[in-house]
Amino acid sequence: MTAQKHQSSITGNFTTGRAPGALPLIGHAGHLMRRPIKFLESLSTYGDLVEIRLGTQQAYVPCHPELLRQVLTDDRTFDKGGAIIERIRNLLGNGLGTCPHRDHRRQRRLMQPAFSKARLEQYAEVMKREITALCESWQEAQEFDAFAVLYGLGLRVVVRTLLSSELDDPTVEQIRHSFERALQELLPRMVIPQQMQELPLPVNRRYRQDLQDLDDVVDRIIADCRSAGLEQGGLLATLTDGHEGSAIPMDDSEIHDQVITMLLGGSESTGTTLSWAFYLLSQHPEIEMRLHEEVDAVLGGRPAEWNDLPNLPFTHSVITETLRLYPPGWLLSRITTEEVELAGTRMPPGTTIIFSPHVIQRQDDIYGRPEAFDPDRWSPDRAADLPRATFVSFGGGARKCIGDTFGEIQSTLALSTIAARWKMECAPDADVRPVAFDFAYRPRRLILRPHLR
Repeated sequence: MTAQKHQSSITGNFTTGRAPGALPLIGHAGHLMRRPIKFLESLSTYGDLVEIRLGTQQAYVPCHPELLRQVLTDDRTFDKGGAIIERIRNLLGNGLGTCPHRDHRRQRRLMQPAFSKARLEQYAEVMKREITALCESWQEAQEFDAFAVLYGLGLRVVVRTLLSSELDDPTVEQIRHSFERALQELLPRMVIPQQMQELPLPVNRRYRQDLQDLDDVVDRIIADCRSAGLEQGGLLATLTDGHEGSAIPMDDSEIHDQVITMLLGGSESTGTTLSWAFYLLSQHPEIEMRLHEEVDAVLGGRPAEWNDLPNLPFTHSVITETLRLYPPGWLLSRITTEEVELAGTRMPPGTTIIFSPHVIQRQDDIYGRPEAFDPDRWSPDRAADLPRATFVSFGGGARKCIGDTFGEIQSTLALSTIAARWKMECAPDADVRPVAFDFAYRPRRLILRPHLR
């Protein structure tokens, strides 16, 4: 039961289909583990709503932007849940990114003041200092692993802005390795039966120890921040004290879950986005030249700051196009809380919905030449022609990432400041294949060489 590529408009009838190639017991898990992005990108050829199998479990993937918009905007019916979210909760707890609808409004209201425009402007100064320090630490042609270094930048910024603390290099590496080990096990567990995950096997013991190590280091960061004194307006102070219109402040367990969510979201997204941006620029010298022309005209060799952001439209377009091609979060899920109809398909409560930005953001009938790196597609005149819900790298609706603007600001400041001083070259032995079935969509081994401009 398959369907040809849909020809319907956003307001027309939707087609449904079933992805071929499901195997007994594991379903489409083999495709997701071996070639996840190619598999996801292929789904739209079978319909606007496509059935897949996660192990023995049935799931549906919206492949039309209007269907995805319905899922993302009705967060009461399509709640955070399903196999993927349940596994992520083992790592992140019941934080803002994983909590169900009943908890989300209160959590969002408590955290929102930490992401106000006034706070973002203050954070930009911290971002500037951290980015400048990183730029000044490099030497001509010194090779470094892009993701590890840029992940460290994102982690330092998150801790210094939202938690108002400092991190030494060993702690940064400890957090990175703890996340890395836990995340490598996370998505494969999506298709492993729960009974097997509870057996006293070495792999299960290691996973539980990885989670415990991560919890311990996060608790230590929170304790260090509190002992140093909480900065008024920072995330920890906001969550501890509450604010006008909120219910009650968060307890220590809730604060832990929010902090670990922010640490992961702020560091992984920065590391992946900037890594892919420098790779793409190294492969497109004509676009890199335009970027250099803009940052030279605006910055004149100095670090970028808050007031420069409106004058760096092409730099921002490079970041947006990078996020379209390589969204950090590539596989997410929802679960229906009541019977609902989607694309003419009746879904009972407890139905799993899987969505991925890749399914929408690499469709030819939405983005012409979708494989091409084309920052100009985000110029005001061209972007205005895109239908709703065709750029979902940060999600959408009430559950849209609370740190989307934070991340865009940091990435724009970092890219412009680095490009004003350095030209990046990929080492010949770089391996830019995405890490197989990892939580973040990042290159396996992207080695960069900075050259002074």
